[in-house]
Order: sequence, then C-alpha cells, then structure tokens
Amino acid sequence: MSFVHLHVHTQYSILDGQSAIGDLFARAKELEMPAIAITDHGNMYGVKEFLKVAKNFPEVKPIIGCEIYVTRHYDHKLKDKDHRGYYHLILLAKDYNGYKNLMKIVSTGHIEGKYYEKPRVSHEIVEKYAEGLVCCSACIAGEIPRAIIAGDMEGAEKAIMWHKKVFGDDFYLEVQLHKTEIPGQSQEVYERQLVANEGIFELAAKTGTKVVATNDVHFVRKDDGPAHDRLICLTTNTYVDEPDRMRYTQQEYLKSEEEMLDLFYKHPETLSNTLEVAEKIQSYKIDKDPILPKFDLPEEFLAEIDTYLEKYKHIIDEGRCDKNGNERGEEFCNSVAYLCHLTYKGAAWRYGEQMTDEQAERIEFELKTICKMGFPDYFLIVQDFIAAARSEGISVGPGRGSAAGSAVAYCLKITNIDPIKYDLLFERFLNPDRINMPDVDIDFDDDGRYRVFQYIEEKYGKDHISHVITYGTMAAKSAIKDVARVSRMSIEESNRLTKMVPDRPFEATVVEDGKKVTKEFKPKLSNCLKYGELKDEVENGNEQTKEVLNYAGKLEGCIRQTGVHACAMIIGRGNLTEYIPISIANDKLTGEEVWVSQYDGHYIEEVGMLKMDFLGLRTLSIIKECQANIKKRFGIEFDIEKIPIDDKETYELYSRGDTTSVFQFESPGMKEWLIKLQPTRFEDLIAMNALYRPGPMDYIPDFVERKQGRQPIVYDLPEMEGILQDTYGITVYQEQVMLLSRKLADFTRGQADTLRKAMGKKLKDVLDGLKGLFIEGGTKNGHPQDMLEKIWADWEKFASYAFNKSHATCYAWVSYQTGWLKAHYPAEFQAANLTKNLSNMDEIKKIMDDCKKNGIKVLNPDINESESKFTVNKQGEIRFGLGGIKGFGDNIVRAILAEREENGLFEDIYDFVERMSGVVNRKAFESLLHAGAFDSFGICRKQFTLASKSGDPFIDTLLKYGELYKKDSMESSVSLFGEVEELKPERPEVPPMVGEDEILERLQLEKELVGMYLSSHPLDQYAFELENFTTCPVGELDALVSDCESKKAKTKASIAGFITATQQMTTKTGRPWSKTVIEDYSGSYEIALFGKDHENFMSYMKLHSAIFIEGEIEEKYYLKPEDKAQGKTSPYAFKVKKIMLLGNVTDTYVKGFAISISTPMLTPEFRDSLVKMIKRNKGNVPLTMFLYDPEKKWNIEFLSRKFRVSVTAPFIEELTKMQIRYSVLKK
Repeated sequence: MSFVHLHVHTQYSILDGQSAIGDLFARAKELEMPAIAITDHGNMYGVKEFLKVAKNFPEVKPIIGCEIYVTRHYDHKLKDKDHRGYYHLILLAKDYNGYKNLMKIVSTGHIEGKYYEKPRVSHEIVEKYAEGLVCCSACIAGEIPRAIIAGDMEGAEKAIMWHKKVFGDDFYLEVQLHKTEIPGQSQEVYERQLVANEGIFELAAKTGTKVVATNDVHFVRKDDGPAHDRLICLTTNTYVDEPDRMRYTQQEYLKSEEEMLDLFYKHPETLSNTLEVAEKIQSYKIDKDPILPKFDLPEEFLAEIDTYLEKYKHIIDEGRCDKNGNERGEEFCNSVAYLCHLTYKGAAWRYGEQMTDEQAERIEFELKTICKMGFPDYFLIVQDFIAAARSEGISVGPGRGSAAGSAVAYCLKITNIDPIKYDLLFERFLNPDRINMPDVDIDFDDDGRYRVFQYIEEKYGKDHISHVITYGTMAAKSAIKDVARVSRMSIEESNRLTKMVPDRPFEATVVEDGKKVTKEFKPKLSNCLKYGELKDEVENGNEQTKEVLNYAGKLEGCIRQTGVHACAMIIGRGNLTEYIPISIANDKLTGEEVWVSQYDGHYIEEVGMLKMDFLGLRTLSIIKECQANIKKRFGIEFDIEKIPIDDKETYELYSRGDTTSVFQFESPGMKEWLIKLQPTRFEDLIAMNALYRPGPMDYIPDFVERKQGRQPIVYDLPEMEGILQDTYGITVYQEQVMLLSRKLADFTRGQADTLRKAMGKKLKDVLDGLKGLFIEGGTKNGHPQDMLEKIWADWEKFASYAFNKSHATCYAWVSYQTGWLKAHYPAEFQAANLTKNLSNMDEIKKIMDDCKKNGIKVLNPDINESESKFTVNKQGEIRFGLGGIKGFGDNIVRAILAEREENGLFEDIYDFVERMSGVVNRKAFESLLHAGAFDSFGICRKQFTLASKSGDPFIDTLLKYGELYKKDSMESSVSLFGEVEELKPERPEVPPMVGEDEILERLQLEKELVGMYLSSHPLDQYAFELENFTTCPVGELDALVSDCESKKAKTKASIAGFITATQQMTTKTGRPWSKTVIEDYSGSYEIALFGKDHENFMSYMKLHSAIFIEGEIEEKYYLKPEDKAQGKTSPYAFKVKKIMLLGNVTDTYVKGFAISISTPMLTPEFRDSLVKMIKRNKGNVPLTMFLYDPEKKWNIEFLSRKFRVSVTAPFIEELTKMQIRYSVLKK
C-alpha cells in the first residue's frame, strides 16, 4: 500500500500555508509517495511553480487542484451580511479539460463572487464546469461535514447525492484527524472531526461513495509547527502567548503513510483510495505556443488583398506553415501582407523612396523572420496602440531594450532609433534559431500611460485584457521584526537584531577542503545565522533571541501578499479565463476593479500569453512639460525627435559635467568622467551610458585615455576596426561581440545571439561548444589561432559585463534630448523638473541647488504670475506654481486662474478679496499669504497679523471686508438704485509695520506650505562654516551611526544646523532632560540630552538658533566585560561633546585665509574690484595671497599686513564670482 496527499496548502495560501513547493516535493519523494496535490485556498497562484518544480521530481506526479469556496445555496454574486457564509470543497483536475474548467471556476469566484477576500462560486457554477474534475468533500468546513456535525444527516445525504450526480464516481468523501499534542490546547477540532468521520463512514456505506483520508497540510514537517503558529499570529495580529487566539493543532504537516495508517487503521481503504484518485490524473501540459491576439485589418486593405498577397508572396511563403508543417491559414497570410505594406510605407518615410541595398536586405530579412516565427499580429498590435498614443499627444519613448534593434519596428514608428545606423542587431531581439516571444517594452509619459491601457481595453475588450500579479515575500529583516513583534520582544531589541542583517551581499571566511577561503553570501537569514553577526546571537543569545531568529529563519521567503505589476499587461485572443486563471484588484488610479493574472510574469509567456510592459518614464513627462514651457514663453514649437544630434552647446554641457537633471548622467561619478572624457559625438554618450555601471566601469579610464589620444587605439586584428572604432578599440556592447563572431568566424545570426546569451549567463557547456566553432571558423578565414584564443579569452572576461547597445542607444538619445533642452532652455527645463518632482524633496533640493549654481532664480508663488505648475516668466525666472502649495485644493487654484483669465490680474489685495471672497476661505488665504503669493502687493507678511483700527488682526478685517463687499455686490445687482458709492463697504487700512520682520518664523511657515525655503534659507549666511567645518550633513547622521555600529568602529562627527523644535522634560525619577531637533539643508536629527550634558548644553538649545555641534559616534551605553563575554552588544549613538553658536565658528577655528590668483588675471579692473571687495569684507582673519605665473612657473606668497577679512558667505560668493580660488588655514 502507499498514500497520496490530496489536500495540500502551499505558501500560496497566503499567510496561512507555510509549505515551500520545493520542500513539499522533496519530502514526498523522501516518503516514496507517487503523487502530491496542490489545493490552495481559492486560488491557483502556485500552479506554475508547482509544475516547474515537479520536473525535478519525476517520481512524484503533480496533481493540480484547489480548495474552492462554495456559497450556501445562493447566487455567488450576492454580497451582503446575509450571504457571507460558504463551504469548502476540494477540486482536482484529471486532464487538460479539467484544468481549464478549474480555471473557469476559480476565475469566476474572483471576478464575480469575491466578498471579504473569499472568492466564492455557487453550486451552479461547480456543476457547469464539473467535467474533468475529481471532487472531495473537504475538511470540517465542507458542506457535508458541517451538516453531520450539526446533526442533519438527511441534509448531508442530500449533499452527497448532489455531488455524486455532478461528479459521478469522481466524487469522494474526505476524512481527517488532527489530534493536537500540545499540552493544554483544546481538542475541539479533533472532537468535531470524530463526529464528522463517523457520519461520513455511515453515509459512505449507505450511498456507495468511496472515502479518502487526507491531512490538511499547511507545513512540511512536524517541527515546522511552531513556526507556522507564528505565521498564524501574523495573520490574525495576535501575540503567541494570547490564550484565546486562533490556533492550529500543529498536526497539519505532510505525514507519512505509516502516520496516516495509524490514524485510520480501521479503514485502510481510505489510504488506497488516494492512489485510485492519483491514477485517474492524466499527464498533461498546460504550457502552450504563443496565442497571439488577432489584429483586425482595415476594410480598404482587405478590398485589395489579392494584390498584396501576390506582391509579398516571397515573404509570406517563409511562414505559411508552422514548425510542424501545419498551414497557418488565410488570416495569418493577410496579416503578413499588411505588416509588409505598413513596413515598406514606413521605410519610404524613414529612408526615402530609394533604399540602399543594406537597408532593403535588412528589412526583408526581418520581415521573413517575423513571418517564419509567426509574429506579424504582434507587430501590428504594437504599432497600432503606439500610433494611437502619439495621435492623442502622449509621449512615446524612442525604444527600450533589444526591440530597438529591429528595422521593421523603426519603419513602423514603434521605435525612433535607426538600428542600421547604430549597428543594432535584430537577432538580439528575435533569434531566428529559437522561438521566443518578442518582447517590446515601451516607455510612455507618466500621464499618458494609463490612457494607453484604456485604449487597448476598449479595442480588444475588457475580458481580453489583464494586468499581471506580483508576489511579495517576507524578507530577512521583516521576518525578524514580525516574529519579534508577536513574541513581545522589545522594539529596541528587535531593531538591534534587524540591523545585523546586511543590506548588501557580505563576505565571510569558511573552510572548504580543509582550507580557509573568503566567500560572498547573499544577505539571507540562512546565511546570516551561519556566517554573519547573527551567528553569535543564535549561539549565545538569550532564549527569546534564539527563538525569534530560529522562527524568522523558517518564515523568511514566505509569500506575504499579492500585488499588481506596475507596467505589465496581457492581451489575449479571447476571454482570458480560457487560458489562465484570473483574480481581481483595485486600480490605483480609478479605484475600479481590474483583472489580474494569477500567474506572475515569469510564467505568463510559457502558457502562450502575450505580455507587454508599458512603463511610465517621468523623463518623457519632463520633456513634454519643458516644451509646453518653451511654447508659453517664446511661442516656439518643435519636434524633440528632430533636434540636431551634433549640437555644440549640448556637448559642452556634458563636457563640463553640468548634467544635474540630465537623464542617466546625473551622478557625481558620471559627471567627473564626463569632464575627463569631453564627449564630442553621440557615440561617446552611448558608450558612457553602457560603461558606467559595476564591472564595465573598470574600462572607462582606457576609454577616456584613447578618446583623448593619450593611449594608442589598437585592434587585435585589422578586421575588428570597423566594428570597434566607435568605442576606440574597446569592446563595450554585446552587439560588438555578435558582429565580430560573424565577421571573424562566420557565425550565423542565431549562433551569434546564442554566444551573447551564453557569455552573459556564463553557460559553460554552451560556451565550450561555441569556442570550438569560433576557433575553427576563424582559422579557416586565415586568422592566427593564438590571436583567436586571446580574443575569446577577452570576450569571456568582459562579455558578462557587456551591455545591450540597443538599450544604451535609446536611453542615450533620451538623455541627449534632456541635455539639449537644458543647454538651450535651462529655466524652462528645470521648471519642468520641479513640476514633475514636487513630491520628491531630495530631488527638489538638487534641482534648486542646480538652479542657484546656474544663476536661475526660483521665486515664491505669486497671485498674478503663478500658474498651477512651475512656470518661467519673461525675465527667465522660475515661478513656483499655485498647485504646489500644501493644503491648497485644485478647485481653488482653478478658480483663481479662471478669474484671472476672465477679468485680468488682481490690482491689489483689496481687489483680490473683492473678487475671490466666497471661494478663498481663511485657511486658503493664509496659505497664499505665508507662501509669499501676496508679496508683490507690497505689504509685509507680518502686517497681516497686526491689529487694524477695529482691533482685530488685519487678515480678519480684510476677509470680513471681502464678505461684506460680495454681499453688497449681490444686493446691488437686484436693487432699484443700483450701486451707491456711499453705501459700499469701506476698504480697511493696512496697519503700519511695527518692529522687524521675523525672518526665521516667516521662512518656517513658508517651508511648511511649499515644502522648502524659497525666499532664502536660515543657513544661507553660514554657507562657509557648513562647507569647511562640518563633517556630516545632519540628514545623513543616522546612516553614519548605523555604519559605525555595523563596523563596530567609533568616529568623530561635526554637524551644524538650526533648531526647529526643542522640549524640556522630566524623567520618572524627576531628573530633567531634553530633546531637540536640529535641521540643515539635508534633513533633520533629534538629539536627546541627559544629566550633565543637559545641564551643560541646554542653554544653546533655543528655537531658531543656529548651532555647531562636535560629537562622537560610539556605544550608547557601557557594557561590563562579563556582559560582552555573553555576546551582549550596545547600539551606537551620536554623543555631543561640544556646542557653540554657528556664528562664532569662524572666529574660533579660522587661523588664516588665503586666495590664489594667476598673473593673467591682474588687469586694472580686476585689481580695483579685488581691493574694493576686501575692504567691504573687513574683519579679523589674516589674509594671504598666492600669486602664480603660468609662464615662469613662479608661485609667490604675500601675507597682507594692511588687510584682514571677515570670512562670511557673501565674501565667499564674491570670490566665486571673480573666479578666485581660496583655502582656509584652521587652528
């Protein structure tokens, strides 16, 4: 006898099942079981992985199934509190038809019957799709066991007869026994099972129904029970030690045949019946060749179809039959003809009426390959929705990935980069030697991407379209935190353990073959517990720590939730439930329910589905916004795709490293290399885009040296020059390897692509075979074998790093477009960047700094000049948009802009409240006021808070006046006398300014409303001190503390900023302490002071004070040697050692100041300006001047006895403008 588990939940029974599929099969094999089923709760999420893993275990037959939810005899579409109950039912697919019916049932549950996260179906749906399915009555939540437990044997018998009518001999009753062995735990489940089982055996005999024994498997091995128990705590948000929480019996594991026989020794047939079920399951495949949607051809084309079929017969003949010799049919041939028609029409537009031989041959080769591989409709579908997008004003990227290697795609305007011009290869996209689904990833502007989704849905039908599911798993850190939480571990201890998990791969010394070697490990818990810091915690920590880490390790990798892929979309030939199981999710933009595949992106193409990635590229939105800004300011319109590719100003921008906000070239490292490279042509940008990444970055120095002529350009063979000359003899791209293999050794296109793939993935067996072909082909062509060996060795070393030139070229072109815009329209370009990054304050800061560096002013919002977005005024200054003010509704923005458009600009503050009263309430008015939108009216913001003649704050008086004016206007419109000047409300006088403007308070309010300081920054006057005396930005101090803690290393740190919040408190023992928030340009940090530190430093902690702090990052508290011996560690913290006012730092630490001047600078005008500037900044710091003569190489030092200077931000700014370098001599 043997036994098969027919009721098994994998981890795809999310947060309920813990079983990893690989572990299930391994255990089934170990137990010599001939088959195993997958029956997750209401879904088929894990089916593809289940079948994939099954291939590694040929001894174990996979059985596809599901534990579905069946309503209690009511329509599954009813969703209210009276129709919430359901039964469980096990369904197993006998054959492919059964699999399709199972998909229908499961999909219907999700699409029509999902309620409180349970995808329910009615009995009618079960009956409709019963063919090809084996049915089991499920656990005690099933209809039949429930009736028996309730004492309704008649109802149970009636249910059995219904299921027998529907499924015949493929219906089985199911028995389970889960007697918990956990001391003190309730035996209620076991007792209910005993009652159910007794009734089941009785009714089985009466109705002639066979019974199968199952175990409700939720984890693999018995000792996984406690870990699964923690998983249930996470699901139910309870603690492990809560007495009344939900508990499993911990008997829900993959039991052996012997264990199952012990449970059902009186009924051994229940075990043998599981074998009968397994034998009913046929071997079938669910993977399919591509099932492409059908593209409807235009009637006018079909009217002349015979002409086109004859014209393109030589291409159609290449694919008239599939790989098995079957005719593809009339519709296929028509689609090929239409594809050819559109391609050659596009080719005439791209290349002119007379193509070169190279162009004509390339297009014909591609069309024949597309036809042979059966993908004409794919290209027609893609070109159609891209054309539709462009017609709607949606920006479409020039291409992405290997699709840019297709000349057909270029002619169809799918891509915008000429692959022939840039040596981009079609076989990198479609290899004629292997059938692979085309993969066109398309970039759209952020705003337009969703409209493309809508177009496709409308064109092909909602049931033909689906998004793609994603699965979020429990990562190492979250596993620790989750298990720690349900175990009531302190947050501090939980954080301490979590910080021991590295963010990146780490190295550790291990012993292999008796030798110590250093190896790199992924930051998984299994590795951290063996080789990382956590190893010591597991070995020497307290019992709670050991327990938390042990169970976290077992739960790591468990699926935690489902999501929806942000970009991927499936388009089917028919209703998708015919091909894949479907679930639903709420669309983030509309809130409407959308279809989502139950198989994720790894498996969709294997079942024949067409998946496309529609990506939202913010850069396209920025380009589009920039063009709108240019049109608004200058009245100029242009096609960004037609800008000159040899623009001198653009390459100068790249060469000086002025690439903040320039797509893909923004990083500091990239800027440094651009300055060294001095790019002068588009090919340089493509190469840098490909090289600037880990691995190939090592080749950048040689690339730069060769470009600058400081290193000779050499080729291993003269024949290589034509392919490598654009990259100065260095192999940068995968396409170069492919072209060289064809040129040197006569590789076919398919072989060249196989070589590319094998090198990239380090497929040794494939490479060994191809190397022989390469050497053989190369020597046959007369090349020396030793040189061919060297070339191959170089390729093996670099090809795994070599980049896809198609992708690099497309994104270099997008980058060039942004560079061109920045070079010619810098203010409009950065206004667009600000508009599109409003929610990303880190990016906003970078853009603002770049604007400042390039002399572009960013002005406060203005009630008469601001639009909704950032705009550029006539003076070339960027004006903050009204839509960017926080807490300010779009409806109010629209109302202000509409009023301005209709009745002109607002003359003064009175005119504004007269026209906008009733629309702009007090909160909105205050937002406008403190954001600076009324500054142009000449009234200081503080004056609005001062008392008017009535004694009320002027803001209240003003708003009250606006209300009276509005009321009076309405009354006058219906009055017999019309407007009477004497009866109009009187405009209140603006109170005179008292005292000085509170700059810090004004700036703080400004920041709260617009997210940044616009008119100025509280730290601007301390720019010199921040640059020269701080060692760490405030916003990065936390990261530095974490770094020190991970390295167990102390370090000194100096920070500066101004105080935005401070609070004095008392401990439980009555001792005073304080916490203070300090902020600089980068962010904020909270400092807590206790005891002597509080006493010594609290006097500096005054709101809005600018302070300088010297401190040390070290262990937070002292540990005794015996504690350290037990493995205890202290977290690290920043400890304050010294505080002073930021304004005193220069006097305290600057010993001297030096400026450097070269003799060519010494014109009379320069000398005069220099002396005046030094006099303006008179102070106490000694001044030294270094004079350098570049011709004679003299460098003379002069110590000024006459002048001493005050080193301030304005002084440094003046030096910078005069291009004078400086240095500081510190005490």
